[in-house]
Amino acid sequence: MAESSTDSLPISFDAHPSTYRHWTLDLQGDVATLAMNVVEDGGLRPGYVLKLNSYDLGVDIELADAIQRLRFEHPEVKVLVITSEKDKIFCSGANIYMLGRSSHAFKVNFCKYTNETRLYLEDLADHTGIKTLCALNGTASGGGYELAMACEHIVLTEDGNSAVSLPEVPLLGVLPGTGGLTRLVDKRKVRRDLADAFSTVAEGVRGKRAVEWGLVDESIPRSRFQAGLQASVERLRGAATERSGPGVALTPLTPRRTEDGHGVAWEHVTLRLDEARRTAELELRGPRAAQPETASALRELGASTWALQAFRELDAAMLELRFNHQHIGLWILKVSGDPATVLAADAALLKLASSDWFAKEILLHMKRVLKRLDLSARTLFAILGEGVAVAGSLAELVFAADRSFMLDAEGGPTLQLGPMNFGPLPMSNGLTRLQTRFLNDPAHVEALRRLTAPLSAGEALRQGLVTFTPDDIDWEDEVRIAIEERAAFSPDALTGMEASLRFAGPETLETKIFGRLSAWQNWIFQRPNAVGERGALTVYGTPERPSFDYRRT
Repeated sequence: MAESSTDSLPISFDAHPSTYRHWTLDLQGDVATLAMNVVEDGGLRPGYVLKLNSYDLGVDIELADAIQRLRFEHPEVKVLVITSEKDKIFCSGANIYMLGRSSHAFKVNFCKYTNETRLYLEDLADHTGIKTLCALNGTASGGGYELAMACEHIVLTEDGNSAVSLPEVPLLGVLPGTGGLTRLVDKRKVRRDLADAFSTVAEGVRGKRAVEWGLVDESIPRSRFQAGLQASVERLRGAATERSGPGVALTPLTPRRTEDGHGVAWEHVTLRLDEARRTAELELRGPRAAQPETASALRELGASTWALQAFRELDAAMLELRFNHQHIGLWILKVSGDPATVLAADAALLKLASSDWFAKEILLHMKRVLKRLDLSARTLFAILGEGVAVAGSLAELVFAADRSFMLDAEGGPTLQLGPMNFGPLPMSNGLTRLQTRFLNDPAHVEALRRLTAPLSAGEALRQGLVTFTPDDIDWEDEVRIAIEERAAFSPDALTGMEASLRFAGPETLETKIFGRLSAWQNWIFQRPNAVGERGALTVYGTPERPSFDYRRT
């Protein structure tokens, strides 16, 4: 199946419940129901039909938006139920014809974004206290079952037909792309031999056997499904965390083109593109004014609070780069702002987060956005040039970078640490970026806590906080050569290298999922057995049978 020429069409990640086409968000007291009803001809791009509640990126953009809004706009919600409005079908997973028509880069980015959304759903339950239940009122296949596994509790209707399945290996010659195999054994702790059998049976597993194998938590006959579902909701409601106070509306972001037409600017973030060099400058600016120190003042400022708006803008910029500028392989990270104002904003947010749900949600959102930065398959270079002073949460961009360059000159840039660098914003491996950086010397991280003054380039280098510190004579040449060399390397090799190096330390569900996505799925999506002329993904839905090269590497 040919790759779609529409793969280069720009994608917008703006969404709002009033414009959802594929989901209905219904709020009844402290229970929210998010029901899937995919419009068959409502694909993000032409050329495929979204039958049987199969989804594309547009469906998942709405899901991500709904989860985000539940967290910020509806603190009264204690239980989230995810279900389907279609009879006897929950979700048949990612649309195969969409995948078959998409470029390799789009397929992998699609899987990555979808999995980040699943992780955000899990974070909702883990840290916000909203309990999550997936009500499978019909069959859940592939990505549909993966969505169910992202919830805490799964209820399956028992009707002799409804089943859960991961049919990617037997039907498509690929893997469950959004963490299905990892969640199966690591999260749901399904026995390995049963997981093996389950993952190679295209028709899936039904009813009581699905419960016995640990694939779902309950199987309820269709005649009693609604009553049983309500009983499960009541149990979860009793275990939910109370969040008091009014919600905060997530107002739309307002990007604009830069004056030269080669970038996008928001209030706190600017993205500048250099198509010829295949690079992008991504600048995050600190707050211009003092930030709220009380919960009431924070609520009054709402979505325009610097920590929330700036990181929403950073998130938007990264998604713009990932999907609409795939050939740009090097992101140059820059930060600016008054260090004292940044550190004061960080301190106020941390203090409020211990007792105020809105402050806590802002902090969790910052963590999620920085994780998306870590997980982006792009080279990250941090550049600290003349007149730059980096502090606190902004310094996390420096520590996220694959390399950092800091000008060593009289009156040059400074780097200042703060409490945000020592715990609140962990990576996917569960460690802070400093702990990951100094895995061989944990005591040094503790020593860094005591360094509260601004550090010059020389001191930052001695403390291991930056990579290179050229002087003002060599600065421009060294930075230019490093950028040109990096942009000339094979993007495939760089993706593998960077993903291997960024997550030192303990393995977690997240690092396993994204490590396998970057390696196994990246590789399998290019193999002839999947996407060749007679590959399983190519001939799916046609009378032809796939033709496999049975040699194993």
